[in-house]
Amino acid sequence: MENKSENKMGYAPLFRLIISMSLPAMFSMVIQALYNIVDSIFVSQYSKDGLTAVSLAFPIQMFLIAVAVGTGVGINSLVSRRLGEKKYYEANSAATHGLVIGVLNWIVFLILGLTIVKPFINAFTDNSHIAEMGIDYLSIIMIYSFGCFIEVIIEKTLQATGNMIFPMIFMITGAVTNIILDPIFIFTLDMGVKGAAIATVIGQIASMILALLILFLKKHEVHISFKNVKFSLATVKNIYAVGIPSIIMQSITSVMLMLVNIILKKFSNSDVAISVLNVYFKLQSFVFMPCFGLNQGLLPIMGFNYGAKNKERLITTIKYGISIALCIMTLGTVTFLSVPELLLGMFNADAQMMDIGRVALRTICVCFIPAAVGIIFISFFQATGHGLRSMLISLLRQLIVLVPSAFFLSFISLDAVWFAFPIAEAMALLFAILLFSDLYNKEIKHLGKPAA
Repeated sequence: MENKSENKMGYAPLFRLIISMSLPAMFSMVIQALYNIVDSIFVSQYSKDGLTAVSLAFPIQMFLIAVAVGTGVGINSLVSRRLGEKKYYEANSAATHGLVIGVLNWIVFLILGLTIVKPFINAFTDNSHIAEMGIDYLSIIMIYSFGCFIEVIIEKTLQATGNMIFPMIFMITGAVTNIILDPIFIFTLDMGVKGAAIATVIGQIASMILALLILFLKKHEVHISFKNVKFSLATVKNIYAVGIPSIIMQSITSVMLMLVNIILKKFSNSDVAISVLNVYFKLQSFVFMPCFGLNQGLLPIMGFNYGAKNKERLITTIKYGISIALCIMTLGTVTFLSVPELLLGMFNADAQMMDIGRVALRTICVCFIPAAVGIIFISFFQATGHGLRSMLISLLRQLIVLVPSAFFLSFISLDAVWFAFPIAEAMALLFAILLFSDLYNKEIKHLGKPAA
């Protein structure tokens, strides 16, 4: 018999629960992917140098987001596990610590924004005009990043309780604000790249304000209180046991892009090849972002039932997650194989870019299917507090296998380089299966049976 006083993640029908918790996050992720593409299109229409300047800022900007989201994932995992264990004081403590950590993270990036931006940008370009735009853009993004850090913490905290609607509204608010303000600041006010940065941080701040209002004015399963909770290094350690591997995982992409760009420079048409790679990453976000949204729905369910020692619901959640992810990735694969010209045309690709891009998109998309399963395993390890395993899989997917493969394949041809992506995903999936089997035998199969 269902006990309605219990958290829905412990008793609700799983497929409906997964869909209800994942769809809002998936929808908001698609909106975020749309924003990323629209933002790039606006900047590229303003000037090609502007797009180059934003690209130079990309690695640090990605690292900032990685710290925010990785910390949020650690909080999500800890809060959901404590709720599953019915340790409500510890869940509240983790949520309160999260908000404090978010502010501390912003202070670090505020200092970095005032000190490292100029030397970082100047290290990658001799063009003073591009450097000036890049410095303006990245300085604004980092100095005013408090909106990003605080909103993400609140978003992940509420997701840990099973509330996916408000986080979706937060993200949509920021993305829509950004999209509306981009053309106004970039073109109408003729602020160019600086205008794009201002639009971005205003969107983040709008999202943060809404998140704070919802957090403190609405009732939730966790409560933020600075009066009754003492700052605990043990709680911070528990958060970052999952958070640090997640931060590393999300930072890998920017490192990988820089290394692969270096590899592509050996070709005579390297500028076009690098542009194709960057365009691919914009386009693939429409395929991967829904899977990441699915993970946001799965993570608290898996974390709760792992904490509650409910093996049956935990394993069933994994199976449903893999099935849904495979459907999403199969659709993405078919699209990339069928209409690469249409996708590249969104970026005004010329004939040379179209020739290179057509082969690249059709080759790289082969990685989508194995990635579907690997990404679900990554979420599972995060949810159960085994963040190191998640990090190892991500390192294989995007660095350890991919970059050396791309390097050696570059001696064959440019077209061969793109095969590094499916090779890396296949190897990472095999490793993920081995890690899962090991954890299952050591822990999962010994979890208590669900209550009758």
